Amino acid sequence: MKSIVVFVLFAGVVASCSAPKQEEKESNRTTPVTADDGIIIQEQADADTLKGSLRSKAVGAIGAAHFTIRYHSPAVRGRIVWGGLVPFDRVWVTGAHMATSLEVDQDVVIGGTAVPAGKYGLFTIPGKDAWTIIINRNWEQHLTDEYDEKEDVLRLTVKPEQESTNQERLRYVIESESENEGEIVVYWEKLEVSLAVSVKK
Repeated sequence: MKSIVVFVLFAGVVASCSAPKQEEKESNRTTPVTADDGIIIQEQADADTLKGSLRSKAVGAIGAAHFTIRYHSPAVRGRIVWGGLVPFDRVWVTGAHMATSLEVDQDVVIGGTAVPAGKYGLFTIPGKDAWTIIINRNWEQHLTDEYDEKEDVLRLTVKPEQESTNQERLRYVIESESENEGEIVVYWEKLEVSLAVSVKK
């Protein structure tokens, strides 16, 4: 009988010692990470504790069209981003590691150009005063290793906007503004770049 009581007490002590460690481990996560599918980056003014460029995604709908953007999200970490970490006037994956992909299930109009339903690479050429937005047929490539301008579906020039607050990690957002119009927006550091999207009724 005594041995049973001692075993029960020992099991209770082990359980009570291990539980706080698990809770502490969970509480230290600053961002919910889903390795296979990517995370949705939130507004984030301060540096986080996670290392590397996180596998991320943005999902949303504009009218009847559903969008999915998959990318790797780097952090500022006190670095000079524009003209430093990201050079001006060179094709960029607008993320890290692999090319950023844009997938849409309906025909749409992006920046005035018709884009059929499908999956594409989303590239940019950042400039000091203006950016070139590129949608390319080759979405499955490492950085810009296989980028070919001949595969471009569209190129257009947009003006970036300055933000007052810092966005620590690169973030994509799909914003619906009316029944059939919206924007794809990129936020990073103190810059915002928007791409107008419309969907036929």
